[in-house]
Amino acid sequence: MSKHVRTRTRAAALAAVVLLTTAGCTTATAGGGDGTGGGTLVIGATGKLPNLDTVIGGAGFEGKRLLSFQIYEGLTRYDLLEHTDRPPQVTGALAESWQVAPDRLTWTFTLRKGVSFQDGTPFDADAVLFNLHRYLDKSSPEYTDALGAAAKEYAGDIASYRKTDDTHIELVTTAPNGHFPEDLAHVLIASPTAVRKSGTADFAQHPVGTGPFGFVSQTEGQQVELAANRAYWRGAPKLDRLIVKALPDAAARTAALRSGGVNWIEYPNPDDLDSLKASGAQILTNSYDHLWYWILDTTKGPWADVRVRQAANYAIDRQAVADQLLHGTADPAYQAAPRATAAYDPAGDRYSHDPAKAKKLLADAGYPNGFSTSVTVPTGGSGNLLPVPITEALQRDLAAVGIKVEIRTTDWTTLIGAEAKGKVALDSDAIAQSTTLFQSEALLPLFVGSNSPFWTGHYANPAVDGLISAAAAEPEQGARQADYRTALRQVTEDAPWLFVVNDRNPRALAPTVHGLVQPQSWFLDLTTVRVGN
Repeated sequence: MSKHVRTRTRAAALAAVVLLTTAGCTTATAGGGDGTGGGTLVIGATGKLPNLDTVIGGAGFEGKRLLSFQIYEGLTRYDLLEHTDRPPQVTGALAESWQVAPDRLTWTFTLRKGVSFQDGTPFDADAVLFNLHRYLDKSSPEYTDALGAAAKEYAGDIASYRKTDDTHIELVTTAPNGHFPEDLAHVLIASPTAVRKSGTADFAQHPVGTGPFGFVSQTEGQQVELAANRAYWRGAPKLDRLIVKALPDAAARTAALRSGGVNWIEYPNPDDLDSLKASGAQILTNSYDHLWYWILDTTKGPWADVRVRQAANYAIDRQAVADQLLHGTADPAYQAAPRATAAYDPAGDRYSHDPAKAKKLLADAGYPNGFSTSVTVPTGGSGNLLPVPITEALQRDLAAVGIKVEIRTTDWTTLIGAEAKGKVALDSDAIAQSTTLFQSEALLPLFVGSNSPFWTGHYANPAVDGLISAAAAEPEQGARQADYRTALRQVTEDAPWLFVVNDRNPRALAPTVHGLVQPQSWFLDLTTVRVGN
């Protein structure tokens, strides 16, 4: 504790360089301010910046949130401004409406008229076909294996596609897919003219979409600068410029905010929140679909026994992590379903802090003296909070019941790169990471499905597979959510993960930043934001 006190004292002494006037706020909306907008927003991101070629990304959802979704759009988008008290719904973007045929396979999208790419060329049905060829047709001159692999997550269900006229596209899926409109929010549409001009190999250096901000320049891996798209079909953003900087070190992000090097930081260090508020920063939080957890190898050693996995879940003090380490910027996760999702069951919170029960379960499983294990932990990255300090707290809790954990650290890109190949970086028995389970329903089978190509601890439960499959085929959202709730209740019982916390998505804004609406979502709409007095 004394270390934290000293940290806050030093921070307070340095605090008021730039953040001078506005009291900190903990609501879901940034201060309104006066004036008409404009200015330059400079964001300090927690991880590496993405490859800017449409779907390739490579920096997790943070890169998509701050850059890809600002440059590009899909046929659909998340309506992020409508509510702050419930998850956002999918609405029309480059398609203004859609319908599915009685076969539940054939979808017809009516395209939005009068939309232009940032290079001035018109958006139309041929532009959609060009992009789908680029993602799905290996004979296309613009296709690459990297694009194909990245697009498969969201467009892999598309069996065929064609335009029926200049304003209508017909997409046929391989199987009924009730969340197909949501998937298409991630199938981003680039300017065919720009792709042909630069060539696929160089398009990431000259990206062009239809989104609210157009590309200006980048210092690869360090900074990307965008400018407002004044011809944006929803109305020009209030900002003039948007700059995103890669600042993976939390202390460096806070220092940049205090010095004026940035005027917005993603995930401030929780220890810095009080001093940031005292010096005028706005601290915004809101629940959203997020779980910070350990994936346990369910086929290896003690973790193969469900009683051991349940014991570990009873051993840890999530409330202490949420309150003392993360200072209220996260909620304890007592079940698999994140709190801000329809799959969350208020009556399903199972794993209280109960070391005595943990020890009994370990003894029943044949481990009365505990055992040794290992976990690979990222040092930072998209949505990972304070991964090493959290893991050290869990290490102490687990040691108290006899489970001795060796912590092995690596960077976020290495961890998820290995996971995507079905492996564990540094060959540990578990990995620590964060994820959103329902922000994109298409990804859920990758986390809890028996045949996932990703490393998910080899977890397999046919009942869960059946529920997820039934939900995916159901176009009615309420029915899908009921199946998801039942499936995640079973995942909670099986305990393939160590459920730790649900993040509240904190960010710190200078008092000159106005107009942000913080939804119950990982993603953001930056069109309402402005910088000024």
